Amino acid sequence: MPTALKLMPLILILAPLAALAQSTAAPVIDGELKAALEAKPDVARGKTAYEVCEGCHRKDGSGRANGIYPRLAGQHARVVIKQLVDIRSGRRHNPEMAPLVAEPVLSLQAMADIAAYVQDLPVAASNGKGAGSDLALGKQLYDRDCATCHGAAGQGDAAAFVPLVAAQHYRYLLRELLTIGDGSRRNSNADMVKVIKPYSQAELEAVTDHMSRQPPPTR
Repeated sequence: MPTALKLMPLILILAPLAALAQSTAAPVIDGELKAALEAKPDVARGKTAYEVCEGCHRKDGSGRANGIYPRLAGQHARVVIKQLVDIRSGRRHNPEMAPLVAEPVLSLQAMADIAAYVQDLPVAASNGKGAGSDLALGKQLYDRDCATCHGAAGQGDAAAFVPLVAAQHYRYLLRELLTIGDGSRRNSNADMVKVIKPYSQAELEAVTDHMSRQPPPTR
């Protein structure tokens, strides 16, 4: 048997694995993202720089229960930095935020400072929640599809740029899952898109309601 034919079964096995590895690969850390992550953050400076954010995200970083603005308090600094850089580059679609994070309005150093400041803000238990009518389904879906990346308690993973979702506003989570599912968010993990796409509206509401009710992490 020719060598090429002998190798064909192995190729057929490895090809899907290679595709999966590519889709789950960590974001490339270079350019502005690398520079912002390497900047030495100053929390005091971040508090001052954050003042321009307070009108939308509130002074305590609690965001808005109506889902327009997420809670930033307690969010991983690396996650905040990556999202700001993605918005600036156009990788994440957010026309409202884009001019606010553009150079020279917001420097990469200021991004690092603000991210460090909001990460240290306390996370209150009061946040927008769903109807609470299908929490069992929400937990089932979360444990099956989300916990591997976002953590059993919704704590996220700073090293992998996976956000804290526990105690986030229900309406914000629902809005973002919808944009992830239809591809309009743009910077979502490809595997997460595949998971979300087949969800029904009821399933999306259930899993986001569950996440919104996960208690904030203790410090």
